[in-house]
Parts: sequence; structure tokens; C-alpha cells
Amino acid sequence: MIRIRTRGLGLALALAPVIAHAQARTVDWPYNGGGPDANRHSTLAQITPENVKRLQVAWTYDTRDAFQGSEMQANPIVIDGMLYATSPKVRVFALDAATGRELWSFDPSGGVAPARRFRHRGVTVYGDQLLFTYRNWLWALNRRTGRPILTFGDSGKVDLRQGLGRPPETLGVGASSPGVVFEDLYILGTNMSESLPSAPGDIRAYDIHTGALRWTFHTIPHPGEYGYETWSPDSWKINGGANAWSGVTIDRKNALLFAATGSAAFDFYGSNRIGDNLFANTILALDARTGKRVWHWQGIKHDLWDLDFPAAPTLVTVERKGKPVDAIAQVTKTGHIWVLDRLTGESLFPVREFKVPASKLEGEQAAATQRLPVLPKPLVRQTLTERDLTTRTPKAHAEALRVFRQYPNRGLFNPPSQAGTIVFPGYDGGAEWGGPAFDPETGLLYVNTNEMAWLLKMIPRDDKSLYKNNCASCHREDLKGTPGQIPSLVGIGDRRTKADLAGVIRNGYGRMPAFGGALEGGAIDDLVNFLITGKDANDRPGNNPYWMKYRNDGYTIFQDSGFYPAISPPWGSLTAVDLNTGAFKWRIPFGEYPQLAARGMKNTGTDNYGGPVVTTSGLLFIAATSWDNNIRAFDKRNGKLLWEATLPFAGAATPSLYMVDGRQYLVIACGGGKNDAPSGGVFVAFALPTP
Repeated sequence: MIRIRTRGLGLALALAPVIAHAQARTVDWPYNGGGPDANRHSTLAQITPENVKRLQVAWTYDTRDAFQGSEMQANPIVIDGMLYATSPKVRVFALDAATGRELWSFDPSGGVAPARRFRHRGVTVYGDQLLFTYRNWLWALNRRTGRPILTFGDSGKVDLRQGLGRPPETLGVGASSPGVVFEDLYILGTNMSESLPSAPGDIRAYDIHTGALRWTFHTIPHPGEYGYETWSPDSWKINGGANAWSGVTIDRKNALLFAATGSAAFDFYGSNRIGDNLFANTILALDARTGKRVWHWQGIKHDLWDLDFPAAPTLVTVERKGKPVDAIAQVTKTGHIWVLDRLTGESLFPVREFKVPASKLEGEQAAATQRLPVLPKPLVRQTLTERDLTTRTPKAHAEALRVFRQYPNRGLFNPPSQAGTIVFPGYDGGAEWGGPAFDPETGLLYVNTNEMAWLLKMIPRDDKSLYKNNCASCHREDLKGTPGQIPSLVGIGDRRTKADLAGVIRNGYGRMPAFGGALEGGAIDDLVNFLITGKDANDRPGNNPYWMKYRNDGYTIFQDSGFYPAISPPWGSLTAVDLNTGAFKWRIPFGEYPQLAARGMKNTGTDNYGGPVVTTSGLLFIAATSWDNNIRAFDKRNGKLLWEATLPFAGAATPSLYMVDGRQYLVIACGGGKNDAPSGGVFVAFALPTP
């Protein structure tokens, strides 16, 4: 849905949308994803398949905030000719949407240099109010001046760690995706660590005017609440996650809030959360006014593979038996699409339930069955065999084959093990956080997907190493982390003070948990000493309520020695799916590695992050690809490439379409940084040449 603002054309335009679009001079992009239905659809038609090749850069804006490893994923909001977004360090700014000239800027850090990257997807605007999150704070600014609204919360901000039923100083909580406004409520999901300790992933509603907490939905049910029996008895006190980190979607007509949650912490071993774990990995419909559950649909039971629902639900209307049915479409990391009746949660396509392998890890009880939709068919491969390994070069194939044979568990729903599991589809999908675009005129859903395998081994914990038990599952035993995913700790003592390191360990930072509730002060000091001197200390599991028998060995993409995927292409795809029938309309490889293309290996696809936008005029715009830095326009009918332009950095974000003074613009955040791609902080806007 696009909100239209006209100048001097009268109330009649509200009753004549077609005429309004023909005569409107300013058309907003007022919500993340374009509209409250999150369908990333624009009715603007000045840019067409016939003239799109004439697009040129209209303006650029350099945030000047990029740093090594930073990312920038904001979907810009445009209202009344003003553009609002966030920079790599989460500085909020307003621009003249026609020129890119900065109008104001607000830095919630007070000018402090960032210690590590943020993943932040933009802001919410309501009237003259702008809301955004920075670390554990929800801020409210005057959108015209950029100044804090002092009557909101504590002088303009609310602490997201409060109200979760656990000591706030022990929690690491933030929000990468902006929330939504319904009536006088601001509703959002949050981010927290995927290891333990971790905060619970409660969905919460705040008073839009005062910042007061109005309702909470416990995604890890408390005693007496629906779903409590699907967890261990103390899970509501100890486990975390099950969070709607990718955002929420509002159906204003039916007063329903839709959320799709992630996995429960700890991601890969669930001995302290035995059961199916409602409402982790679940599509939820809540009463938007009260937060009460209306219906739910769990996609994965007792997740052990970090297979979060990666994007907020998309509101769609499909045809069944010749009649329109309001529904939601939910993309998944496994490459499936759930299409559910919006009012009842019933699947509109057949569902198959099947047995899956049991876990061999002591104390683990994997779910006995899982379920998936029969249609639409998967967007990515579901199994990995030797025939699927790379043939980029004989050496690369031999490397891939050697590693492949070292990991006996392969493919979807094979549980983690000490012997090793290849997680495929992987942690980054299938579908990703950018979400799909839906064309209400054709019933087509456009989804960009990844095909990357990940390597996982489970390591027994012991009491001989404080660092290995608490840190190595992310930062690895050699402290090198995972480039582009988890930062290296090698030489961290040369870059950070002891006090800084102790503060990060105690309070958490981004995806890192706050260990203040799990480790006593002496243990934190011992960890700091290890990071500086290399002298490890014994763990004391009896003093740590989050201590478990196993940990993972890090986050490792299955790559060859050239750092290309160790499986055969396509490594990224773009697909148009007919939601009325479940059939594919078209499917193409999406993205290229320039170095491989120069050697004749083209159309491989690449990993991609960010989403598409579809237009009434017949176009599908998308950037997203990590390595060729291109933004592209496709013919939405057949997937034919009509236009592309090279961006200064990868556009790992979703573009926005808007009109100011009769001129249509396409704007994209170019932040790069994902999976070790170069980092930047530039916004680029395109438009047709002026007459």
C-alpha cells in the first residue's frame, strides 16, 4: 500500500485512486516495505519497462559513518518530500528526498565510535513522531527537527531490557527491524543472543505517546499460559530467543498483528528446552489491541538448525474456487512458502508431515516429526549429494569432496552431532530477511533466495576452559571468529581496554549475550585476562545456570579454498511464484561474482540480502547481491533483465520508490559488509532525466 499526498486536488481524489495517481505530485513510501501489509508493491508508473534503461543517478548521500565490517540495511521512509533512514552506526537523519541534502541528524551514541557492526533496518514514522532503536533503547524524535520528544519514556527513550521478567542488567536486547503503529500503540519484536544466556523474545506494545508498556506476549510461555507444556518447566526463566527479530506486520482492517519468530536459544542443543517449543519458529496472529493469541502455526518443532522465520509475514489476497481469500505468505530459510488463511491460520495448500532422524547427543530429544507445505515447491535444493558439489576447478571439487565425506549428517532436519552435520539449506536461507514482494494485480510473489551450506560440529564442554565453554561457539577456539559474521578476538587487547572488554562481556553487545547473569565477576575478569594474556582459567559450571553439555564449533560456510561456495550453482536465485496455484511463473540465477564472470563462469548467482519491490508498471527492482554491487530491474512477467547499474557498495537492503514534485525516484542503501564484502555507507537515488 502506498499513501498518496496531493496538493490542492480536493477530497474527490481519495475516491478516485486511478485519477489520483495520474495527477499526484507527491507519493510517499511511508512504511518499512512500502505499506503496513509489507508487500513491497508500488503503484507508481512513471518508470516503465520501456524507459527504465534511461534511469540515471539523481543524487547520492554519503553517511560518512562506514567502518570495517559495518553494514547498512535500512529501507528509507519518505513522507512529504523528506527521507528518513539510519547510517551504519545508527545515526538517524532526514534528507530532502529530491536532492539528498541533509536536513537534520541525530546520533544516539553521543558521538562514540562504534565497537562492532549494527544490523539496522530503518525507522517508523507516525505523524510528527519518528521512532527507532539503538542498542537497548527505543527512541522517539520529532521527525521535523530530529530532537528527542522529552515526554516519551525517560527524556525521549525507553529501555527495552525492562519488563522482561529478568534482571535488566543481565540482558542484551535490541531491535534490528522497525516496529509498526496501530491506533495508539507501537508494536515490535526484538533481537537478542542466539547463545545462552539470552533474553526472552517477548513481542511488546508501547503507548505511542508516553512510551509506557501496554501489553506483552510471551513467546516462551509462562506457567499456566498456552504452550507452557511444550518446554522444559524452567524454560521461561532460562531460555531465550523465540523472537520476532525480522519485524511484525499489521492488518488494520481486522486489528490483527502478525509475527514470525525465530529459534530458541541455544540454537543447536536443546536439553534444557525439551518439547516442541511453542512459540519458537511460529507464525503468530495476535489481537493488535491486547496481544492475545488468535491463532498460531508452528513451522519447525524444537529447532536445532537456526532455521528462523527470516522475514515478517506478507499480507496477500489469493484466489480459491474463484473467490478472493485474504491470506498471509511466509517465506522460510528452508526455501518453502507457507500460505495461510489470514483469519484462521489454515494452510491454503496441502501439508505433509514426516518422520525425521533422532538426535544422538546425550540429553537431546529432537522432534520425531516435522511438516512442510506440498506447494509451492521448494525454492532451493533440499538435499546435498556428491553430485551437488562444485566443479569450478578440479582442485575445488576435490576439496569439497574431502570435506563433504567428513560430515556424515547432511541435508534438512539431520540433527547436529559430534561427527558433523552439513546444514543445508543453511543459516542464511533459502529466503532471507529482505522478504518477498507481492503483486496484487497478478497474484505473483517474488522471492530472492540463497543456496549456501554450513558446517556444524558439536563439541563436549568441560570444566578446563572458561573461554572455550562460553565464547568459542561463536569466536572459535583460535579466536578468529568467522569473517563477515562473527568478529575476530585476535589482538583484541590492543584495541580495547580491560574495562571495555569487561563491560561487553557483562552487558552484551548486538548478538552477543550479556554474561552478567551467568558468570560471577571473578569469571568475567578471568575472561578478560585470557583475551589479553592467553592464560585461560577453569570454568565453574556449577555456578552457571546456562552451562550445557555441548557447544557448536563456530559458524562456518562450506567454501572451497577460493572462498566460493563448495556446492554447484545456482548460489542465489530469483523466483516468481503464483500463489493462486503454487506454480513457478519463472526462476533465474540472481547475481554474479565478477572474477568468475570474467573467466566465463557467468549466471552463478550469489548470496543476497535485502528484498525486491514490484510495480504496477511491470517492473521488479532489486539490489541485494553481495559481490557484483548491482541494482537491477527485471520484467516482472518473465524475469528478463531490463536495466542494471553498479552501486558503490553492495545494496544489502530493500529499495524504496516515491515521487516528489512529479518526479519518481528509486533509492537504495549501499552498505555492503555482509560475509566480508567491502563496507560502505552511501545512499543512491535514481530517476529518469528531467525534460
